[in-house]
Amino acid sequence: MKIKAQRLAAIQNIISSQKVSSQEELLLILEKDGFMTTQATLSRDLKFLKVAKIPHPDKGYVYELPSGGSKAHEEIQDDFPIGGVESIDFTGSLAVVKTRPGFAGGIASIIDSHDPYEILGTIAGDDTILLIIREGVSKGHILEILSMFIPGLKDKAI
Repeated sequence: MKIKAQRLAAIQNIISSQKVSSQEELLLILEKDGFMTTQATLSRDLKFLKVAKIPHPDKGYVYELPSGGSKAHEEIQDDFPIGGVESIDFTGSLAVVKTRPGFAGGIASIIDSHDPYEILGTIAGDDTILLIIREGVSKGHILEILSMFIPGLKDKAI
């Protein structure tokens, strides 16, 4: 199952690249992309993203993201545990992820739920996560894997 942050990013991408006129249409597009969700959840997501409906000459009304779309992306990151990552550093087959206080458990849980083969396990404290990495896996590869569900992580590597 895809996580909420991924679903919100997908909704933003869909709305910014296509003219979508209804929640039903958006649900079908999301389903094709592997996001199984309900209309009620989609409605909450649209409200959270501050999506508006604007007039369109052919489709009646279509969804539009608020101006300054990059700010909406930053807000998403701040509202989710994944936005709590402050840095990641590597030594041998270990990585240490520093987070905001209280965020480590949630972020470790997200990593564990994705179960990447390259990571043997996580140990979380209050603001620190220890990643145990399989031998022979590069720092760059770990950053690639984690960046799929922790946006902006590459910029936080030490």
